[in-house]
Amino acid sequence: MIKHSQNQITFMQYIFLIHGVQVGVGVLTLPRELAEIAGTDGWIAIIIGWLFSTLASLIIVQVMKKYPNGTIIDLLTHYFGKWVGKIAALIFVLYFAFLGSIIFFREGLFIQFWVLPQTDVYILLLLLSIPSYLIVRNNITILGRYAELVFFMTTWMIFFYFPPLKEGHWLHLLPIIKEGWKPILTAAKTTIFSFIGFEITFFLYPFLQKKQKASSGIVIANTLTLVLFLIITISAFAFYSPDEITLYNEPTITMLKIVEFKFLERLEIVFFSLYIFVISTSVLPFLFVTVFSASQLFGKQDHSKYVVWLLILILGYVFFFPPSFDSNNQLQKVSEPISLILVYAFPFCLWVYLWLYCRFKRRVLK
Repeated sequence: MIKHSQNQITFMQYIFLIHGVQVGVGVLTLPRELAEIAGTDGWIAIIIGWLFSTLASLIIVQVMKKYPNGTIIDLLTHYFGKWVGKIAALIFVLYFAFLGSIIFFREGLFIQFWVLPQTDVYILLLLLSIPSYLIVRNNITILGRYAELVFFMTTWMIFFYFPPLKEGHWLHLLPIIKEGWKPILTAAKTTIFSFIGFEITFFLYPFLQKKQKASSGIVIANTLTLVLFLIITISAFAFYSPDEITLYNEPTITMLKIVEFKFLERLEIVFFSLYIFVISTSVLPFLFVTVFSASQLFGKQDHSKYVVWLLILILGYVFFFPPSFDSNNQLQKVSEPISLILVYAFPFCLWVYLWLYCRFKRRVLK
């Protein structure tokens, strides 16, 4: 078991870490993806996705209560043995590395498209790797402070989506459930994956100072993400016509073109440049959990040396196989069924097993 008394995060940092991972790059394309499937009723699917993610989050917390001073790898080692713990560590290394790399690639592609179109993606990612290394090599406390800083530093950005609401037409949203529940439930699959990220609770829980607040914290984090998604999605649905919104890859950024200042042109470019910090709060926790799992896999306490190797592998892949939006979308589709198993099915099955195990053990002791 790994002791975490010197490495702890506060309740607020716990919330912002989970919320930051969920936001990421998905919010830039979410309105279009929902409109393509469910039209302007897609906002209802966000609420359904929030409900499923919250239930899965609470199950994860209940699982971690069975072994509060260790990560999920420690828990599996305790209940199933050393080799199961090693296999689990390897799976989590591969999963979080894959998921973190997808978002990292996407971040570089967005920067290239919106800010620096003449710069190669591998150069952009090389530059991003420097601050990423400086943060991820540290302990979870530093990562929590960074997530907290970025949240308060960028919260004001949401207010830029209120002017498009004044220019929008609310009739675009009517009638509600115009095509029935089937397209809404189909779109819910997209929103469920938009909330992906709360599974880092498997690794945050032992670091949390006040573990009795873990359940309320994860509900607050999911709800913050829900509010953000709803504001941006409804604003986009009201601003664009139902057919027009599907023509823009990132309607979340494009709609900001109507916001003008006398002293500033191309607000959307400045906005996205600041939004890079928000994206980093999604990438960095995934990278941290990857190297932290690797340190547990090899039985080491220090995870910092694995950060360099992870970034070298990512940069090497980008150099020899330059990513594109199409290839990144394909990788994202590959990750979806894997996430469904590890984030939703696995915690539920583990929770049922541990409940039955503890109940059987109490009966035996009697």
